[in-house]
Amino acid sequence: MLENIRLSFQGILSHKMRSFLTMLGIIIGIAAIIAIVSTIQGTNKQIEQNLIGSGDNNVDVQLYQGDYVLDFSYEPIPAGIPVIAQEVLEEIRQQEHVEDASLYRKRQDYDGVYYRDTSLSGGYVYGVDSRYFSACGLMMKKGRGFSSEDYAKSKKVCILDKNSEKVLFEGADAVGKTIELRGEPFVVVGVVTEKEAFEPVISTMDEYYTYMEQSSGAVYLPDTVWPIIYQYDEPQSLVLKAETTSDMTSVGKNAADLLNGYLSAEDSSIQYKAEDLMEQAKQIQQLSQSTNMMLIWIAGISLLVGGIGVMNIMLVSVTERTAEIGLKKAIGARKSYILGQFLTEAVVLTSIGGIAGVAAGIILSQIISRANGIPAQISIPALILSVVFSMAIGIIFGLLPSYKAANLDPIEALRHE
Repeated sequence: MLENIRLSFQGILSHKMRSFLTMLGIIIGIAAIIAIVSTIQGTNKQIEQNLIGSGDNNVDVQLYQGDYVLDFSYEPIPAGIPVIAQEVLEEIRQQEHVEDASLYRKRQDYDGVYYRDTSLSGGYVYGVDSRYFSACGLMMKKGRGFSSEDYAKSKKVCILDKNSEKVLFEGADAVGKTIELRGEPFVVVGVVTEKEAFEPVISTMDEYYTYMEQSSGAVYLPDTVWPIIYQYDEPQSLVLKAETTSDMTSVGKNAADLLNGYLSAEDSSIQYKAEDLMEQAKQIQQLSQSTNMMLIWIAGISLLVGGIGVMNIMLVSVTERTAEIGLKKAIGARKSYILGQFLTEAVVLTSIGGIAGVAAGIILSQIISRANGIPAQISIPALILSVVFSMAIGIIFGLLPSYKAANLDPIEALRHE
């Protein structure tokens, strides 16, 4: 085998230009497939990041009526929807793959949040429990968080996010100032921000509406204060922190199923449902799957053309070396040896082309990524499979020339000029 490999390199190096042109089809095909697969995986990863964010693995479980989240700004509280008890919340926290869980209420307010004459139109107001910020991956940027006294005494204090601070206070420090919520004064005690800042990559208006929540900011209140400005016994939503991104779907479904077991609403369409971001990501990814597969098949055609080129050049090589084959057979070389020699040369030729194609594919994927702003994620299995596939091409398309060389009549071969 080693002797055959040495002879293969010797034959390839003796015809450098011809060997390079023969490998070119393999190089182009492998490079195209590597670039396409890398771009597809990078785009899929970007879609997941755009939807999930910086990796806090949060899942929202909310009360739905049919396919829509119940909005208590316009609808009365349905009968048979109990407030989630602490015992139920603790049961959810004990479920497998759940790191943390927190209850909250949420309302989009268009004309109820003011600082002097400045309105937070379209901003969100949250009534949160003491573990909400840690569960959502938020940390204090300024001031303090809610204390146990704030909850116990239902103090009218609030915390802003950086967007609401920017809108209401126009760059000034908000801590210690008083804002108005539905006519009630609330003192700002802190400002929160994400532990890991993340901005989705947006290329089109469709992506903007898919990924961006239309909000000018958020205001957080202790959940015990919620009835002062909205209503008593309003059903809560649940935010879960899963251990990993892949656990988000199962964690959200299990929690929703548990909460639905406590419902006794007459309307069966009212149920808790988890916002399955992973499923949304898969659906978006599947939209372009057929196009991506078509591109891979087109790149595969270039590999077929490259394989035909390998077969053609190997047939030429057999013709050129007919006398050499005849001499080897005359001194006792078996068919298997001749077959192995030419088959090894074909495999070595395509393997070199495969390795060069992998290198070219990595470079090409980076060029496409930088030119179009599309992320590229190199797949190690795809690299290995590409080299193995190029070797397989050498075996398949080198078999006919090798078989022809092995079956040459030694006397006729020696007469060949």
